[in-house]
Amino acid sequence: MFDAITNFFDFSLPFAEVSIPQITLSSVLDIAILSFILYRVLLYIKQNRAGIIFRGIIILLIIVGGAFVLNLQTILWILSNAFSAGIIAIIVLYQPELRKMLEKIGKGTATGIFPSFDSGGNITEQTVDAVITAAVKMSRVRTGAIIAIQREVPLGDFMEHGIMIDAVVTAELLLNIFENKTPLHDGAVIIRGNRVVAATCLLPLTKNELSHDLGTRHRAAVGASEVSDAYVVVVSEETGQISIANEGRLYRNVSADEMLEMLSQTPKTRGRKRK
Repeated sequence: MFDAITNFFDFSLPFAEVSIPQITLSSVLDIAILSFILYRVLLYIKQNRAGIIFRGIIILLIIVGGAFVLNLQTILWILSNAFSAGIIAIIVLYQPELRKMLEKIGKGTATGIFPSFDSGGNITEQTVDAVITAAVKMSRVRTGAIIAIQREVPLGDFMEHGIMIDAVVTAELLLNIFENKTPLHDGAVIIRGNRVVAATCLLPLTKNELSHDLGTRHRAAVGASEVSDAYVVVVSEETGQISIANEGRLYRNVSADEMLEMLSQTPKTRGRKRK
């Protein structure tokens, strides 16, 4: 019996022929550099809106793996024939991000490809109160302002041409930023978590029709809310009215209580029409 067992392992598990690869300094360095690059690229993707597309690709790969395991021939045939077109589609979808990365490499600022990552999180009551207090005070004196509050979808793309601040959100800070003729008053402020991360940021303008009495700030607020789930607070310089854009809708002339309801992520205000 012992001989049979020995013979079985001799044929099935030829341990004598198994060679352990030699670990050298170059192989460790190779793995470390590759790991660092992959880690930073993933952080860059997650920091920008490309991360949403990346999630869709991951889900699609999971579907492919499931179809392969379950031997779903029709799905595998469709996916295999669409593979070449899918590669082109990925390049098209990621074209803006790829262009930005290549531009930064060409300028010799490769570190700019890998911004520091902060997942942010839900804003606290103190941050909500600070935004509301600042908006109400600016409304009284008709100081124009636009404040984008990041939620699940990152707003890193909009910070590229802004000025990084990284300071705790306070009403006094927001009032000073938007004070007329100050260096930071022109453009949007972006809040992530409980910090003002950047000012003078450029937001995309909506292509949809808005009321003729609305200016660039309101168009930028709606445009940013169309490509993200952010709450964008706008104070009109002409009327002093406070508006909030979310999911492509603009809620005009909101009160402090309505701001508190929306920014606290409670159910959205109902019954208001998009103007």
